Amino acid sequence: MDTEGKGWTVVQRNSHDTELNWKQSWTTYKYGFGNVHADYWLGTEYLHLLTQQGTYKVRFVVRDKTNVTHYAEYDIFRVEGEASGYPLRLGRHSGDGDDYLTLYHPKKGGIHDNMKFSTVDKDQDQYSGNCAKSYGGWWYNRCQNVLLNAKNYIVWPGFCDNGDCASSLILVKPTDVC
Repeated sequence: MDTEGKGWTVVQRNSHDTELNWKQSWTTYKYGFGNVHADYWLGTEYLHLLTQQGTYKVRFVVRDKTNVTHYAEYDIFRVEGEASGYPLRLGRHSGDGDDYLTLYHPKKGGIHDNMKFSTVDKDQDQYSGNCAKSYGGWWYNRCQNVLLNAKNYIVWPGFCDNGDCASSLILVKPTDVC
């Protein structure tokens, strides 16, 4: 994707009214689904393999219902392997909104950084229920502060508090941060 410096790889795209069902199995999330020209998920295994090649950064982009685009960038992005549950590892935050992935927000759903990936058939969150059964696969704690993998419910507090973001993207690219 050609945005601010070029070289970004789109690893997730979702629109609010997507035809995709984000309530998929572990195996489906592992290898990816959807259409790269529309809404899709690259695959947790491919995210893991990609981020093992070097140091990557990530940009989470949301477009709110008034068509304004917002982003949060983390200078380090890594997804660990399947044996450890594909946990998310993030570095320092920058962007035009508050950090809802690495900072603890007890009234929102906890934290996402260092959480394992959960799906409808593999519950690895810290909640007594299974957050993925309600929403779709994601790095949940006690459900979510941020949720980009859901149908008709894309959330980033401060921009789309009620799940009414119009769309989301997750972009990655190599970085020189050690």
